[in-house]
Amino acid sequence: MLSKYDFSMRICNNSKVRNHLVQACICISVLLLCLAFSATPVFSHSDKDEIPRIAVVSAFSPELTLLKSHLGDSSSTSINGVEFQTGKLVGKDVVLFLSGISIVNATMTVQLALDHFNIEKVIFSGIAGGTDPELDIGDVVIADQWGQYLEMVYAREVEGGWETVPFFEYPYENFGMMFPRSVAVIRDGLSEPETRFWFPVDESLFAQAKRATHDLELNDCTDDGRCLSRKPEVVFGGSGVSGSAFIDNAEFREYIFRVFRSRVLDMESSAVAHVAWANKVPYLAIRSLSDLAGAGDHVNQIEIFTALAAENSAKVVMALLGSMVSGQN
Repeated sequence: MLSKYDFSMRICNNSKVRNHLVQACICISVLLLCLAFSATPVFSHSDKDEIPRIAVVSAFSPELTLLKSHLGDSSSTSINGVEFQTGKLVGKDVVLFLSGISIVNATMTVQLALDHFNIEKVIFSGIAGGTDPELDIGDVVIADQWGQYLEMVYAREVEGGWETVPFFEYPYENFGMMFPRSVAVIRDGLSEPETRFWFPVDESLFAQAKRATHDLELNDCTDDGRCLSRKPEVVFGGSGVSGSAFIDNAEFREYIFRVFRSRVLDMESSAVAHVAWANKVPYLAIRSLSDLAGAGDHVNQIEIFTALAAENSAKVVMALLGSMVSGQN
């Protein structure tokens, strides 16, 4: 009786059998290649939505609810688990989606949108914490630049102070061991990375928003009857900062305003500003204050005024889109 080894060798030494085996291997290889290609995402580059759209982004659901309720001709597409709703908002072709809360989520989802939709402008709408002592809950801030203030070096403590590493730039005053630093960034057209802290918003969108909200009246009372001490306003200019920390500390809030002249802070806008800058897409962030980042006399008020602040931010977005439709350039 032949052993398994002898039987196998006899088959392999038979030229006719060898030819059949080679053909079988070729067929299997082709089949595997076909299966590999069929595993590519359904929404491939060739499926890109080519309609020019404005991306309207919010971090979490309450911020986008009002805008969704006004969306006409709506349809929905899911890409990598993110729902994108296309349609018309105040007559403009838009795509609405949630970035998710925080820097990394916002970066991933906005880049995902830019890869799969023909996005001409990006507008971020949502709530934030106030850092300018002249502002209050309900006010809407449209900053002219955004920076990632929690890009930091935590310095080594030495006798007499702190010792930082030498290979970063430190353009701003430290907060204890925390030293803000600039980051190296790159985009098409640059021969090498450049170091920057601030990412500007689009000048044209900034000017349009200022004209569109000249007489806009914002909400000052919640649905359950809790009212603010004064009518909220839309304020323009100054800086905004973002980082992956929820700030509810009066001393740190004062530091942020003093050092960065930041009127507002959040957890997404600077990341989206960076992505928009890298893709050369016009960008504007519209942020309504839901709390004062630790400056209030009592517990943080974000849970009380989230809906009011989100509605005020959405009102400004609608006014801006409406001004575009009416031809105010």
